[in-house]
Amino acid sequence: MEGTKDLVARLMKLDSCAVSDAMDSLSLPPAISGIRRLATEQKIAGPVLTVKLGSSRPEGGPVRHLCTGAIEAAEPGSIIVVEQRTGLDAGSWGGVLSNAAKFKGVAGAICDGPSRDIDEAHALNFPVFARGTTARTARGRVFEVGFNLPVEIGEVQVTPGDLVIADGTAVVFIPQARAEEVIAAAERIAKKEQLMVEAVQRGEPASQVMGANYETMLGKA
Repeated sequence: MEGTKDLVARLMKLDSCAVSDAMDSLSLPPAISGIRRLATEQKIAGPVLTVKLGSSRPEGGPVRHLCTGAIEAAEPGSIIVVEQRTGLDAGSWGGVLSNAAKFKGVAGAICDGPSRDIDEAHALNFPVFARGTTARTARGRVFEVGFNLPVEIGEVQVTPGDLVIADGTAVVFIPQARAEEVIAAAERIAKKEQLMVEAVQRGEPASQVMGANYETMLGKA
């Protein structure tokens, strides 16, 4: 099986739309909407390291600031993915974490919840994707349940080691065991769409270019 680094390099040449279409074509969960790119204009792709947050501290659990264990365990190029589905208006990521993650070589953070200190992340050129922003601290409100364990982001179950691509449009998680299959399908879709772009740029009618072939292209991916 192709190595993770090679798969990530191929993924970086794609966009979330092509990958979401590929997931659709393989009956896998497509893109997650509503998680927006808040800091930098970068696209990110890489293996996932997960963090799960909750509204109460686990009994007997370690007392540490959320996400710090994941940052310390991260390999360069990892993307930290945080589940914060408590409904509380409290940060799931912040400025000190962005600094620490940047120093460790983490490629970015994706939060199913709000994030703090976006201006600081932007100044660091550290990519942060989140549901929105907040200035409210997590202290006393949100606690870490654990890291490097399965989490739920949107309607998608995400497992450590899965791959993710996130850009200005959406976030797409790819199951590790299906990564080669999904990326190959996305590459075929992207190539077909590029041919369509070239056709309309030559002056061919859009209705003709985006006719039956476009409507059935996922089935032929």
